[in-house]
Amino acid sequence: MKSIASSSITVSGLDVDVVFKDIKNMHISVYPPIGRVRVAAPHRTTEDAIRLAVVQRLPWIKRQRETLRNADRQTERQMVSGETHYVWGKRYLLDVSRSSGAYGVEITGNTLWVITPPGTGAAGRFGALDRWYRREVKARVPALLKKWQPVLGVEASKFVVRRMRTKWGTCITRSGTIWLNPELAKKDPRSLEYIVVHELAHLRERGHGDGFVALLDSILPDWRARRDELNEAPLGYEQWGDDE
Repeated sequence: MKSIASSSITVSGLDVDVVFKDIKNMHISVYPPIGRVRVAAPHRTTEDAIRLAVVQRLPWIKRQRETLRNADRQTERQMVSGETHYVWGKRYLLDVSRSSGAYGVEITGNTLWVITPPGTGAAGRFGALDRWYRREVKARVPALLKKWQPVLGVEASKFVVRRMRTKWGTCITRSGTIWLNPELAKKDPRSLEYIVVHELAHLRERGHGDGFVALLDSILPDWRARRDELNEAPLGYEQWGDDE
């Protein structure tokens, strides 16, 4: 079964990926980890029909997305030695045994050191790591803007690294501001580049229609693969296993 066309639409403020296939019935899916909505539709299905189907399933879609968000909030992050955490797509074994008068994060081999003052609890260690993730993203974005703004012929007024529950990034077109989720520091660097390009493209194409898709196709042909890699990559706490 081969897909020959795809696009994106916005329904009731919800971004929806649409893919047309050799199928008889329309299917709506919600994917982890952030609740990406995807519609698989038969060829020649009209956009109005797709929009109507999404609107009719909105209560179910919202329940699915809420379930995913709850699962993420309930994921255990005790910030103790022996957990694994991701940095730019690679797994590291957390070690919190070192202490210092100041907060710090270091990587040595496969070990991610979170260094805090004596007596610091899990919340303090998590805060130190979160601030470090934010700095990691902030350090990489300027080079990406320098690379891609001339390609797109646009210029962001500023970028902000801000935690978001359901989005990797967003663009405030009226101010030219780009927001980026610090969780991107856990992903492969290709994912950060894709999100930066995606949000910059909104400074030319506000929606996710044919023009937006054609623009991404022309400048970043593998954007769909990057998007899927980003949404399928592991997130958050996982137990370190000998078989990894």
